Amino acid sequence: MNIPDTSRAQASDLLDFIDASPSPWHAVATCASRLQAAGFTRLDEAERWQLQPGGRHYVTRSDSSIIAFIVGSQPMADCGLRLIGAHTDSPGLRLKPKPAEDAAGMVRLGVEVYGGPILATFADRDLSLAGRVNVRTPDGFASHLVRFDKPLLRLPNLAIHMNREVNENGLKFNKQSELPLLLGVGRAGEQADARFRQPIAEQLGVAPSDLLTWELNAYDTQKGAIWGVDGEFVADSQLDNLASCHAALSALLATGQPAATCLCAFFDHEEVGSESAAGAGGSFVADVIGRIAAGAGLDGEDHKRLLARSFFISADMAHAWHPNFPAAYEPCHHALVNAGPVIKSNANQRYSTGADTAARFMAICEKAGVPCQQYAHRTDLGCGSTIGPIVAARLGIPSVDVGSPMWAMHSIRESAGVLDHGYMIAALSTALAN
Repeated sequence: MNIPDTSRAQASDLLDFIDASPSPWHAVATCASRLQAAGFTRLDEAERWQLQPGGRHYVTRSDSSIIAFIVGSQPMADCGLRLIGAHTDSPGLRLKPKPAEDAAGMVRLGVEVYGGPILATFADRDLSLAGRVNVRTPDGFASHLVRFDKPLLRLPNLAIHMNREVNENGLKFNKQSELPLLLGVGRAGEQADARFRQPIAEQLGVAPSDLLTWELNAYDTQKGAIWGVDGEFVADSQLDNLASCHAALSALLATGQPAATCLCAFFDHEEVGSESAAGAGGSFVADVIGRIAAGAGLDGEDHKRLLARSFFISADMAHAWHPNFPAAYEPCHHALVNAGPVIKSNANQRYSTGADTAARFMAICEKAGVPCQQYAHRTDLGCGSTIGPIVAARLGIPSVDVGSPMWAMHSIRESAGVLDHGYMIAALSTALAN
């Protein structure tokens, strides 16, 4: 397979983006860093905004969701908005508020299952910790990003000699008793909690007792890779859905001076339902759109006209055809890796796509010069959902759900196509420009 140099460069940049973003808070920090480097200015929700045509800005909420936008050159009520949405969170294991316990001389950390990960894929991996920690200060507390590059944790498998039917019945973990992660050997006279706090405190340069609260997840320290006989695939954690964030961000950064206002919104908490202040079910995107409209002097009538002329693309990864499991797929809906963006449809509105919005995205792909595909889930299997129906319902704007095809969704090590990522960037770039 011939892979253009541009596609290889985009895939390599995607892996760098993911490897720099082992938690939702790191993902937002990575996005903010790239936006700042491209001349976007940060806005504060608690301050007044002064917006002008051509302005390039971004705003965060809870440090785990981010919205970036370019104010268009033409009247907003006449052009509408071009919106792309994705999410910063991925399924996995999150530490409990008091995670450390002594287990017969071993220190292990209790975890909660976040979303719907494939738990077996976390076994025997070089895991570490990433997220944010709140530290006591004279004025209250301050939040800090924390990431350990070296492996700190492990979830060792039980030997096959003690689990003889694992290959027949599959690897299963009791979520309460068998998922705690091993941190190290306990030390005489030292409590397990102190052993857990020590490396975090040392990294932040504070006293262990000043660590107040944390939101930390286990992540795989193995970096992303390009693989395949022709280097046509990528493998990494969090392709779902940081690949969509990267594609949308790349498209926005490549956008010059658009006629219509362009906006990219990356939300936290999609994997657990989106119902939070920082999630797509909250007010974040509506608040930002309202302030942009107010800054342009739109009254209530023009605000409604603005929404009616807008278009929303919900970008979330899609299920690729797996030749080893043909029975898992709906006939005539096989989304192939490296065959283009996938338009996802569901009659029960698990996806926001309609026939008209699907046709609109097909036209976008045609204009961008990239192929596209259509996907529907097997009728006898439960279908996942996205932020698409949530945002479309709250804003009342036409929406389509799309994504790049991938294998092993919700595994700690997912795979997708090099060409597909470039195709998605091209399609989203065209969507923002039209």
